[in-house]
Amino acid sequence: MTLFSFWPSRVRAVLLLLAAVWCAGAVQAAEPPAAAHTVPDTMAQRMQACTLCHGKEGRATNSGYFPRIAGKPAGYLYHQLLHFREGRRQNAGMTELLDPLSDAYLRDIATHFASLDLPYPPPQASTAAPAELARGQALVLHGDAQRDIPACVACHGQALTGVQPAIPGLLGLPRDYLIGQLGAWQTGLRHAHAPDCMAQIAQAMTAADVSAVASWLAAQALPANTHPAPPASRPLPLRCGSAPEAAK
Repeated sequence: MTLFSFWPSRVRAVLLLLAAVWCAGAVQAAEPPAAAHTVPDTMAQRMQACTLCHGKEGRATNSGYFPRIAGKPAGYLYHQLLHFREGRRQNAGMTELLDPLSDAYLRDIATHFASLDLPYPPPQASTAAPAELARGQALVLHGDAQRDIPACVACHGQALTGVQPAIPGLLGLPRDYLIGQLGAWQTGLRHAHAPDCMAQIAQAMTAADVSAVASWLAAQALPANTHPAPPASRPLPLRCGSAPEAAK
């Protein structure tokens, strides 16, 4: 028998525990230190706050309410960030996120997402009636001159993929998002730089027009070339504060 066996059981337990801790520490000290974990300081890493809502790399999906921001013209994205920060677009989360950021950093954000060349999701399967889709197609491609509603293609490009430097594409967006934005312009919840051409157009549209246009756009496949078109050589049909150089 050893002296250790005569000690009370509680004392023996404490001594065993201390010995185990010492041995573990000695083994750990003998091992080489693990490399420190560092987070890369890149725009992609910083923009993960955006991708929580807008999807991986800002590519979004073909359903829901959040729009795709990857590949949009940098000028358009920059203006929208300004609008959210300054209250022309209403979204408390976006405003709070952008409020402390400078104009220069907003440009960096816009440039980052504009530079992403990513595949689009397939279009939504439409449940709209054929007559509604036909109405939407007519408004998108031809407009309604009697009600001063220009065709969507007259501003957003013949392929509807947007026009550089500041006009967004309309394809690859969820129907609910399109309806929400046209409705926001109708009710004054969304504004752009004056003259606000989209507010003027939306307010000339009926609820049925909005639903038809959104349903048709959301159901369209993207063309092979999904990039925004180069700056238009023709003036826009209306004066637009967000694209003053292209307005007539």
